Amino acid sequence: MNERLIEVDGIKICVDSFGEPINPAILLIMGAQSSMIWWEEEFCQRLADAGRYVIRYDNRDVGRSTAYEPGKPGYTFENMADDAIKVLDAYKIEHAHFVGMSMGGMLTQMIALRNPERVLTITLLSASNFAPHLPPPEERIMDFFSNMGVIDWTNEQSVVEFAIDRSRILVGSKHLFDEGKVDILAKKEFDRSYNMASMGNHALLTGGESYLVRTNEISVPTLIVHGTEDPIIPFQHGENLANEIPGAVLLTLEGTGHELHSDDWDLIIDSIAKHTSIPNWFS
Repeated sequence: MNERLIEVDGIKICVDSFGEPINPAILLIMGAQSSMIWWEEEFCQRLADAGRYVIRYDNRDVGRSTAYEPGKPGYTFENMADDAIKVLDAYKIEHAHFVGMSMGGMLTQMIALRNPERVLTITLLSASNFAPHLPPPEERIMDFFSNMGVIDWTNEQSVVEFAIDRSRILVGSKHLFDEGKVDILAKKEFDRSYNMASMGNHALLTGGESYLVRTNEISVPTLIVHGTEDPIIPFQHGENLANEIPGAVLLTLEGTGHELHSDDWDLIIDSIAKHTSIPNWFS
């Protein structure tokens, strides 16, 4: 771990890295309302051990990056996509492989269209372009978020219980739910966050629409990783991306939900390592 803060245009972004800077860079972009710690250290290190320089960072409004007043995000999805490029600039990296999870996958698509000259490959985990014909989240997910009650974001136990309940409904039938691990990660997230309540701003963001209708214009090698039991972004979304993006490869995770479960790490890490190998860069 090499966690530090960078500041660009008045925005502070907390970054972290694993591996040797001389290796090809992979930038990890996490999903909504989740800081970079959900890219678990062991996952990052194992990816680095495969010969990559792995960088993860906190998006705005989570972790140690700039937090805005809850309910008043002062930025758009386009700004978040540009933040990823600012992270590369801070590391003096000209080109990188991008790996995005959920909302991070949406941002990765935008980056591939906004800044194709900086992108070697993209990997989209549990992601979508949210085409109107695709199915919505499962009803039980909608019920959970609409009935979860008031969370005291200043109280660690309240926040941890929410994180556990949220994670529990996202796991697929193939995997056992590891409550202990989620408890540890949620406490770590609470300890290092400037304002936990600000993460709700991600649900209020606008922008990105003009890019998500252009996914068929993405021209870099693309790997799509999607679980068949994803309750938030159903599997059909991953299939749609595979059909929309020219030459995209779909890695299907049978029985996996909206999660980056350790049971799948061997397959995911090996697939990303192969996808980001030199023969793919200029295909």
